[in-house]
Amino acid sequence: MKGLWAGAGQGVQKYGKIADSLFKSNYNRLTFAGHLAILFVNLSFSCARSAVSLRCFFLCAIILLANTLEAQKLTPEIFQDLRWRMIGPHRGGRTVGAAGIPDQPGVFYIGVNNGGVWRTNDYGRTWAPIFDDQPTGSIGALAVAPSNPDILYVGTGEGLQRPDLSVGDGMFRSSDGGKTWRHCGLDDAQQVGAVLVGSTDGGEKWEKVLYKDENTGAIALAFDPLNAEIIYADLWSARLGPWENSSWAGKTSGLYKSVDGGSSWRQLTNGLPTGDQGLGRIGFAIAPADPSRLYATVDAPKLGGVYRSDDAGEHWVRTNNEEMV
Repeated sequence: MKGLWAGAGQGVQKYGKIADSLFKSNYNRLTFAGHLAILFVNLSFSCARSAVSLRCFFLCAIILLANTLEAQKLTPEIFQDLRWRMIGPHRGGRTVGAAGIPDQPGVFYIGVNNGGVWRTNDYGRTWAPIFDDQPTGSIGALAVAPSNPDILYVGTGEGLQRPDLSVGDGMFRSSDGGKTWRHCGLDDAQQVGAVLVGSTDGGEKWEKVLYKDENTGAIALAFDPLNAEIIYADLWSARLGPWENSSWAGKTSGLYKSVDGGSSWRQLTNGLPTGDQGLGRIGFAIAPADPSRLYATVDAPKLGGVYRSDDAGEHWVRTNNEEMV
C-alpha cells in the first residue's frame, strides 16, 4: 500500500504544479476551470493505473484544489459577474420585513404585506409559510429575540403608506421558532412599522412612550449596538386615504432619540430639514463598528437626500442630494 500511496502522491505533485502554473498565467477563469477538469481526469487515470481506490482519487482532488487556490487573492474582479436573483417565495407579495439568526446563517424569516411569515433553513433555496393559521396575513415587521432565536415577534399591519393596504391585528409572539403563535396585544394598532426586541415581560404589557397626534406614526426604530438604553425612532406625519389621488403630509415628522430606554425623548434637528421645509419620512441606520456614525435617507422637497452624523445624531450633514435616492 505504501507504493500505491507514493504513486498517487507523485501524481498529485505533478499535476498540482501544472495547475498552479495555469492559474498564475492569468488565464480566463472559465479556461482555467476547463483545464483543471482535464487535469482531474488525467489524475484519475494515474490513480487507476496505481490501483488506488476511488476514495484516494477524491482525496487527491481535494488536495490539488487546496494547493491551487491557496494563493488566490480576493479582488473586485472576482465578484464582477455576480448578479442579484429572485429567491422567492413566489406567492408572498411585497417583503416588508426580514430577520436572520447570526449563529444559524442558513435560517431567515421574512414578513410580507399580505402573505404572512415565511421561513427558510437552506439560505433561501426553499421557503415554508409559518403564519397561515393566524387571523391576519398582513405583516408590518418581525424580529428575532437576541437572547433566544426560538422567540419571534411579529407586528401585523403593513407599515407602508398605501391607499389599499390591509390592517393587522396587533402583535404576535412565538416561543418555538414559529411552530405556534400567541397574540400579545396592541389589537388597535392597525399598522406596525418596526419591531425592536427589548421587552422585560415578553410582550405581555405595552406602554405608549412617544406620541404626537393621530396623524403621526412611528415608522422606524433602532438600538445603539453598544448601549440598549440609547434608542432612535422616526415619526412620520402622513395620510393616504383610499379616496385620495395624492397623499397628505403634516409638519410633525422627525427623528427622535432616547438615552434612558424610551422613558423620555428629544428630537434631533441640527442639520436636518424641518416640518416647514416639508420633512417627511426618514430611514436611518447605525454603523455597527462605530455607533456614533449614523446614516439617514431623508424625504423633503428641496432638502432630501442622504445625511450623515458623526456624533450620534447631534449634527447632520447632507452627503448626497440625488432625488432618486
